[in-house]
Amino acid sequence: MAHGAEILPELVALRRRLHAEPELGLELPATQQKVLEALDGLGLEITLGERLTSIVAVLRGARPGPTVLLRGDMDALPVVEKAELDYAATNGTMHACGHDLHTAGLVGAAKLLAARREELAGNVLFMFQPGEEGYGGAKIMLDEGLLEATGEKPIAAFAIHVAPGPRGVFVTRPGTIAAGSNQLNITVHGRGGHGSQPHQTIDPVPVAAELVLALQTFVTRRFDAFDPVILSVTKLQGGDALNVIPESASLAATVRTLSAASLERLQLELPTLVNGIAGAHGCTAELEFVVQYPVTVNDAASAASTLAELRAQFGAQRVMEMPTPMMGSEDFSFVLDEVPGTFVALSTSPVGTDLSTVEWNHSPRVVFDDGVLGDQAAALAQLAWATLESAS
Repeated sequence: MAHGAEILPELVALRRRLHAEPELGLELPATQQKVLEALDGLGLEITLGERLTSIVAVLRGARPGPTVLLRGDMDALPVVEKAELDYAATNGTMHACGHDLHTAGLVGAAKLLAARREELAGNVLFMFQPGEEGYGGAKIMLDEGLLEATGEKPIAAFAIHVAPGPRGVFVTRPGTIAAGSNQLNITVHGRGGHGSQPHQTIDPVPVAAELVLALQTFVTRRFDAFDPVILSVTKLQGGDALNVIPESASLAATVRTLSAASLERLQLELPTLVNGIAGAHGCTAELEFVVQYPVTVNDAASAASTLAELRAQFGAQRVMEMPTPMMGSEDFSFVLDEVPGTFVALSTSPVGTDLSTVEWNHSPRVVFDDGVLGDQAAALAQLAWATLESAS
């Protein structure tokens, strides 16, 4: 497979156009249009989403063979950018998770593979996905028939996600690579009244505060340290007036899990904990546990071949096996639940960055070096090419 250096300038230009005009959620009309323009002339079969501004593009090789899926997500985050870049976003939204690189890299893979269509043994399905950041865009695309786009289910799926770290290093692992993501919402109901007379009320605020601490103890004392659960309370809301004890107080948390067993136990035992503490203080509680994204699991054989292909392409010093899963979450998990494949991280901190103080994904100051885009495109293209060749 050809190196991506020859198309790097146009990929960098595309990435910076995307970065300067980020969009949120499932509706990304400007982003979709930029991608369609970049794909124009490649001879791809294009299908646009109905419930979201997705793009499914199919490259049919001249030789018969199966289908491989490559994915790039396109949405941004509601973050005000503080990185000092000439092409920084100014609309209160930011590509703080590098999805602009994912999109440009996938366009690059399409260009590299289309240039060798006559030798391609099978089909490549390019998945340009909105709504990764909490909207479940991958699940919607699956529901709209993503996996049937070529007439047959893909035999493998690959995605590359950028992150801070030594520039140009690829990292992945067999098995679980990213946590499942869930939301916990709790509302404690009491009886309000005057702030100077708490004895005439049933104050829900200290109950909510007690729940914050109890939840931390729950996850650290009820779950195996080698099958960790992370529960972070990120919202805590009481009343609006300083001198009024409110009728209710609420809290919300993000919950990350690495196994189905942990997820099942959380759903079973959290209501007992929450209702018990609320009841002990004369309050009642409502609990909502929302399962968002499943655990992201790499197929063992696919991960092994991915590591071997990347090492052959870029050298062993640029490819590492991740020792443990990361506790972030990914909705590419929906795809990997259906198709064996591999999720790969690519380190993209600019050369000379102090990695001990580097800003991480979702930071308003995070900076990704788009000089990796040629290699990112080439890696995706090679993974698809090698998979199809081995299946032919």
